[in-house]
Amino acid sequence: MTYDNTQPSVSERLAAWGATIAPDDLPPTTLSKSRDILVDIVGLCISARRTGYVAAAKAAAEPGHHIIVGHADRVSASSAALVNGTAAHGEDFDDTFEGGPVHSGVVIIPALLAAAQRYHLTNDRVMLGIAVGTEVLCRLALALPKAVHKAGFHPTAVLGTFAATFGIAVARGASERVIVDALGIAGSMASGIIEYLGDGSWTKRMHPGWSAQSALRAVAMAEAGFFGPRLVFEGKHGAFKTFAPSIEPKTERLFDGLGKTFVMDGITFKPYPCGTMVQPYIDVAMKLRARSVPLDGIKRIVCKTAEGIVHRLWEPIELKRRPPTAYAAKFSTPFGVALGLVRGHADLGDFTEEAIRDLDLLRLCEVVDFEIDPDNPYPAAFTGHVRIEYEDGRVEEAQQGHMRGGVEEPLTRAEIDAKFRANVAFGGHGNADALLAACDVIAAMKGGHEMIAELAK
Repeated sequence: MTYDNTQPSVSERLAAWGATIAPDDLPPTTLSKSRDILVDIVGLCISARRTGYVAAAKAAAEPGHHIIVGHADRVSASSAALVNGTAAHGEDFDDTFEGGPVHSGVVIIPALLAAAQRYHLTNDRVMLGIAVGTEVLCRLALALPKAVHKAGFHPTAVLGTFAATFGIAVARGASERVIVDALGIAGSMASGIIEYLGDGSWTKRMHPGWSAQSALRAVAMAEAGFFGPRLVFEGKHGAFKTFAPSIEPKTERLFDGLGKTFVMDGITFKPYPCGTMVQPYIDVAMKLRARSVPLDGIKRIVCKTAEGIVHRLWEPIELKRRPPTAYAAKFSTPFGVALGLVRGHADLGDFTEEAIRDLDLLRLCEVVDFEIDPDNPYPAAFTGHVRIEYEDGRVEEAQQGHMRGGVEEPLTRAEIDAKFRANVAFGGHGNADALLAACDVIAAMKGGHEMIAELAK
């Protein structure tokens, strides 16, 4: 594909919108979704605050004056973004976007909280940055369906760097030139390979935080006059060709209705702390359990699946049937199916080192297999299907054509707040009411950055 350099580039078109949008331009539905994302991410940061990976990220932080959610420590702006992003994504319990898939809040919220404290932003600008950054991330995912994962990269990490950069720049009221340069600089900071899938190691956890801290740097450099390539997305060596070489980008999806229709309004909130596309399978397994299907005499359990998720959630099948770590279990469809059938729930306490040694779970994992459904709508929708075949020839089967928590079956505000309270309690924090109240003040676009400090108490 060739591009006419006399026409506005992708980043210039985005910048033209970003430099003119104001907080009052945000629809009520988008503000409501942004509020729920903020609440969800703060709760997730609290839930992970006593984990080893958060302790390690904190130990590597530079000193400063910016908050880590749920901690008394103060660190530099970039370290705050990195630690908060790592904590928020650590248990894989964060929001997702069907059509991507990408996780927005884990990048955008840490980036905007750190930027707000660094630049003393008012909360109306913070919420504007959250909304537009999230919107750009979702639209970038729509423009590159399945291709970033196929190339071996984590879409949240790669695309999130651009989106967080855009969100911070817009919140700052940056000029079109600064936004273009910042996006150009961000292209050389975007990264995140998916090799963690092989052994359940921790790098996926840090990807959103790395994107968030990179965005802070990209905007600061652009504001200082550092130039970035204007064809960072569509150029010969740009992000589209580098991170999604297998397809022609659907660039029109970036701009179709931009500023009038907010696709982020369809973001999904996870009911379970594990990989996004595993979740419908857990729901289906729980439906079978509710029908009191027997767990003895099973010959095999077959799940129809999309080809696009096999390499992440099904292969190598031997490893997925026996996850080597609790974190690896979060990306194992066999383990999720077993949890739904045996325990009837999949909570933070179900993805543990003890659980991956549970013989009842492992016995079922050993007989879970998959078959590719060529008509599966992924990534437009995330589906689940489980068929239990018994030794005596009986068959029990159930399916679900959507992910619970998304557009087809959204979580209510009460359910999102209940999830927040459960996560705060899991993290050992005793004052969920105060944290929720602080989030609501920020989301109402009242006051300034000082309220963010309340999230550290």
